Amino acid sequence: MNKLFIYTFAILLLQGCSNETKLTEEDAILFLDEMEEFSTEEGPIASSAYWISSNFITYDSQKVVADYSKRYSLLSVENARRAAEFDDVDVTKDTRRKLNFVKSGFVMPSPLDEGLATEIANLKAELSAMYGSGRHCFEDGTCYDLEGFEQIIDNSRNPEDLLMAWSGWREIGKPMKEKYLRMVEIGEMGSKDLGFEGLSDLWFSKYDMSSDEFLSDVDRVWEEVKPLYDALHCHVRGELNEFYGDEVVKNDGMIPAHILGNMWAQSWSNIYDLVYEPSSVDASINLTQIIQEENLSEVDMVRVAEDFFVSLGFERLADTFWERSLFVKPRDRDVTCHASAWNLDSEEDLRIKMCIQKNEEDFVTIHHELGHIFYYQAYNHLPSIYESGANDGFHEAVGDLLSLSITPAYLKELGYINEEQYLDAISDPISLLMKQALEGIVVIPWTLILDKWRSQVFSGDVEADQLNNLWWELRESYQGVKAPIARDYDAFDPGAKYHIPGNTPYTRYYLARIMQYQFHESLCNDIGFDGPLHECTIYNNPEAGEKLKSMLALGSSVPWQDAFEELTGVRELSGESIINYYSPLKEWLDEKNEGRQCGW
Repeated sequence: MNKLFIYTFAILLLQGCSNETKLTEEDAILFLDEMEEFSTEEGPIASSAYWISSNFITYDSQKVVADYSKRYSLLSVENARRAAEFDDVDVTKDTRRKLNFVKSGFVMPSPLDEGLATEIANLKAELSAMYGSGRHCFEDGTCYDLEGFEQIIDNSRNPEDLLMAWSGWREIGKPMKEKYLRMVEIGEMGSKDLGFEGLSDLWFSKYDMSSDEFLSDVDRVWEEVKPLYDALHCHVRGELNEFYGDEVVKNDGMIPAHILGNMWAQSWSNIYDLVYEPSSVDASINLTQIIQEENLSEVDMVRVAEDFFVSLGFERLADTFWERSLFVKPRDRDVTCHASAWNLDSEEDLRIKMCIQKNEEDFVTIHHELGHIFYYQAYNHLPSIYESGANDGFHEAVGDLLSLSITPAYLKELGYINEEQYLDAISDPISLLMKQALEGIVVIPWTLILDKWRSQVFSGDVEADQLNNLWWELRESYQGVKAPIARDYDAFDPGAKYHIPGNTPYTRYYLARIMQYQFHESLCNDIGFDGPLHECTIYNNPEAGEKLKSMLALGSSVPWQDAFEELTGVRELSGESIINYYSPLKEWLDEKNEGRQCGW
């Protein structure tokens, strides 16, 4: 790491000189050039350290990644301070954009203090490892990790088993609480040292508009979509009441979180069979069954997703992707199984990390993760500072966009269903739309909750002993979902969701869920699709691929509104495309809910 220290010294030297001479744009460009060189040389080493820490969860791997995290945190803070010295220098828009990125390129920054940098780096590594290696054992000696608990939540219809799995996984959150609060405390100090009001101000500073304007936009679009979610909630609650009875779920209030078929109740697709009965057996496509019948391996499933992008005109993935990715959970070690895509060296070292299960959910997730990979591929020609999505929601939106094209027409093109099965499937549009909505609509209020909770934690507006109560207040308000049992005084249920201990901002997923439908509708219009929006697939359409690639290639080199306009022709978020997509389902839900007491 000698280059790291040499580079730090050079930055400090420049900083000292700047106090005596007036800085110019040439100085700023020199500074940015040196950062680019450093990122190219040292970035892949750090990326490899993080890859190892996620794929080999051991004491030593966590020590290594904590050390790298500390070093890069200190250097990044110093870089940000240096960039701030150019605030009053007259520079081009491009140079100003790059300097602003240097200042705001943090999630949980440390102050420029080696002791605090070491502490927060250790806390980050510890929290990540606690989640990735999390398991809970019961009095009878049976132990489960997340995958074991999820198998029960996803498939069981026994309320007692579901409650056991739901509450068991949340035991892993309890030891995280104090560590998490200390990490936030240091992160608040670090963000203020960088000139921000706090972590929330830092997090929402990256959207090419004021934080207030951005958050107002977020709430506006949610109000446009909420009537559809409310109608879906009302129907699902009524059907679950019929199946489980009043003892488990009442027909006039909130839904207990453990019976919704997902560990976090962020998707309800696993209870599809309880809330909708297709007009005929053949009208519903069982993709999990198809995967089994086609005898697809985990790698085969990834190659199918790669073929989707190739059909749009993208280049095939390099051999290194197939050699270095993780597709199957190892039997001999702990790994963080949360699916993720990795861009390790800004060239050809692109990978995914995923413990693939041979089911429909993971088939869709693979398409999503490859959306990230091909986004990386599209903008890897840019300076490293621009190698990201136009905003942090774009990456997720591109992955989610592909899920909307996994239609009966796409499955017929793959040879997974025949013409008769295709006609049966499209004859019952509610079957497809219900399955889509139980994931795509259900998740929208969930995507708002995490950062709303964190904002109050970051600001100190909530006492430590009220953190869990706030979590459930938000979930009840936005989702109409409640904890199935009273929570322990020391519960820290947010810690049971990867993105909390992993410090992954979540508003990006909200943006993605809105933008994906706008992207989809725009591309379907561009290719001249004439039919219900939910039947459109962009598979095997180079015209759609060319337009998509054009937007992806911009990375973050322009304001996100410019990239958004490149693909959609408009500059604002809107819920209208979602409403258009699900309009047949909304009409059907309104009929089914007549006479029901909706709301909670």
